[in-house]
Amino acid sequence: MQSILEIRHLKTLQALKEAGNLLRAAALLNVTQSALSHQIKQLEDHHGTPLFERKSVPVRFTPAGERLLKLAASVLPQIDQTERDLARLQQDAGGKLRLAIGCLPGADDWLLPALDALRSRWPDVALEIVSTPAADAPGLLREDRADLAIVADAIAHKHVDQHLLFGFELVALLSRGHALADKAHLEAQDFAGEALAAYPSPADLPEALRRLFKSAGVKPARRPAAAPLSLLQLVAGERGIAILPAWAAQGYADRGHALVIKRITAGGLPCTVHAACKPELSAKPWLADFLDILRRTAYLNLPEVQLPDLSGARQS
Repeated sequence: MQSILEIRHLKTLQALKEAGNLLRAAALLNVTQSALSHQIKQLEDHHGTPLFERKSVPVRFTPAGERLLKLAASVLPQIDQTERDLARLQQDAGGKLRLAIGCLPGADDWLLPALDALRSRWPDVALEIVSTPAADAPGLLREDRADLAIVADAIAHKHVDQHLLFGFELVALLSRGHALADKAHLEAQDFAGEALAAYPSPADLPEALRRLFKSAGVKPARRPAAAPLSLLQLVAGERGIAILPAWAAQGYADRGHALVIKRITAGGLPCTVHAACKPELSAKPWLADFLDILRRTAYLNLPEVQLPDLSGARQS
């Protein structure tokens, strides 16, 4: 029997298993859902058997699909490792990475696995974490105190490369007893006379929120929280409204703190997470791999994250 099996087919099935459905698997691989479906249909027609149950949620693979997944689990890591080995032979794949992380609530769910993967996949890269408020990250890059910064807004500087990681929605977290809790969504004017609760610092708001407030002429008071628990107490005690990424707000609301989540504007308030670095770092083979890891772990671990379209040139 002539085989039509290719590496891309194995990657497709692996992504389908990880993502749980065709739509999310297509986003993970940065292809269209129709292209993904075509790949799988091609394999099924060739072998005369379905590879997964079409109506199962999450996806359930047939014995044929499981056998191909077993092959993918064996072959793909070897190919991946070989590609990294070749990159090391062609150029210096080591060095020091001073990573500055701005204030991103709930980031542990995706940053820690990504950092573990970086250490495992590129052991010659000496990783050092530089903790900093979000506002200080651009300065750390410019002052050569950091090499890469992960922040909620792009850093506008001609000597800094920007890499879009993913998009998410900013939402408001407030007490069930708050006067605004019954509204379908919040508008900018609803924040007039309210205080914004923030951890660790309310000094800098995401650019999308600053633009929204500025357009409405609204300047909410700021109320700092010393720790995440303090943030919850401020919100639960109706002493402030927290503006958080949807995944972080959902995590707090799911813990039974009598809190509710409200969209900001009827269409939501989109925001983005970027990796900003020195231009010379963009040429390192491990950086592209690390950026892919960051996107992948965020997409698989955080609800409602949107991945950028990287079918063309990478953003820089």
